[in-house]
Amino acid sequence: QLQLVESGGGLVQPGGSLRLSCAASGFRLDYYVVGWFRQAPGKEREGVSCISASGGSTKYADSVKGRFTISRDNAKSTVYLQLNSLKPEDTAVYYCAASSTSAIPMGWGSKGLYNRWGQGTQVTVSS
Repeated sequence: QLQLVESGGGLVQPGGSLRLSCAASGFRLDYYVVGWFRQAPGKEREGVSCISASGGSTKYADSVKGRFTISRDNAKSTVYLQLNSLKPEDTAVYYCAASSTSAIPMGWGSKGLYNRWGQGTQVTVSS
């Protein structure tokens, strides 16, 4: 079964940190660009960050630059998203997704470029 599984979400106070993981099973993630998206209640799903298949290139949404860091360990078929300096507006369900390309595509934040999705993990930032 080909799937992506996210983990690491939870409840954290403003200013806190979390590390999300996205693990692939049934296929080799090292051939894929991987993106992280998030969706808050009543809002559209938005691209947060993206990493090339090799890990050599990364992209970030302006809203998370300097606070979030994406990385990957291809030997473990896992991509990570380190979330620092969290704000209440970061509260959302976070999803990882894989795109069948090795280089980050133009418009990386477009959901239609990704053909495999995880089930999501909830991140809640609240005092």
